[in-house]
Amino acid sequence: MRLLVFAPNWLGDAVMALPALTDLRARLPEASIDVAARLPVAPLFTMVPSIDTVVTLDRHIDRLRRGQYDAALLLTNSFHSARVVWRAGIPERWGYRRDFRTLLLTKSVTPPARVHQTEYYRHLVRALGFGDDSRIDPRIELTESHRQAGAALLEEQGYSGRMPLIAVAPGAAFGGAKRWPASSFAALVDGLMNDGLRSVLIGAPADRAAATEVVMAAQSSPAPLNLVGRTDLPALAGVLAKCHSLVTNDSGAMHFAAALGLPVIAMFGPTRERETHPVGRNHAVLTHDVWCRPCMLKECPLTHRCMTGISVRDVLAATRARV
Repeated sequence: MRLLVFAPNWLGDAVMALPALTDLRARLPEASIDVAARLPVAPLFTMVPSIDTVVTLDRHIDRLRRGQYDAALLLTNSFHSARVVWRAGIPERWGYRRDFRTLLLTKSVTPPARVHQTEYYRHLVRALGFGDDSRIDPRIELTESHRQAGAALLEEQGYSGRMPLIAVAPGAAFGGAKRWPASSFAALVDGLMNDGLRSVLIGAPADRAAATEVVMAAQSSPAPLNLVGRTDLPALAGVLAKCHSLVTNDSGAMHFAAALGLPVIAMFGPTRERETHPVGRNHAVLTHDVWCRPCMLKECPLTHRCMTGISVRDVLAATRARV
């Protein structure tokens, strides 16, 4: 079988889809399994050995040749992705009944409600006959070249290797409601430095403003290393391999680090931690209960107490316990 899997569009979702890909490979050991992914997340799948080829989703995806694949599995929910594989003439087209696309699919499955996102993707492949109920955590494999690239990048930024390193991700997509305040991140960085722990800020280019706020507010010397917007996913993996843990908002970096086996300390406010918490062991999820959470809003129209109420003391304690 020649199978094309359309990956989720966002990094966190793409990481949480990895157990479903593990299910596929286990049941289809001789198949050719390619992944189609957006440019920002495509490098993730180069670090997944069970994948044969990564196809970058861009304006040329509509040029998929007829006869190139026997089946397409849509881990995306959009009508557009179903239309692409239908137009490409892929005989078998599988996915969830979402976004008015059922008529374009040859096998469609009713999506489950209020489950963790890893289970959301695994439920689909199980319903298609390719999985079971065994525990599978998302896993990314590092090569020595990844590790060397991460070490070289840190050295370029002045990291000597003498102090233990803690990764800090102050950004988050979809607006500011998911972000712990920059002043709190700065106080965390200062507290970690007092413990002899150096911080390195990580994130996507869109997180640069959030990182700059943290650097400007931090009082410790030396200042935290700032790699926000300066790493692709393989380089980020190499940087995280040098770290003891990651402190983060609910973000793609959270899931990426967890899949590398890094302990994660995550602050959740407007989003549902039961559905998107980091998967694995030795993680900490911190929340502050208020009547309006989880609201799932991009921006808080009230006081943002769900995030500002998470204390620096509690985050420091959770981080120290994972060094």
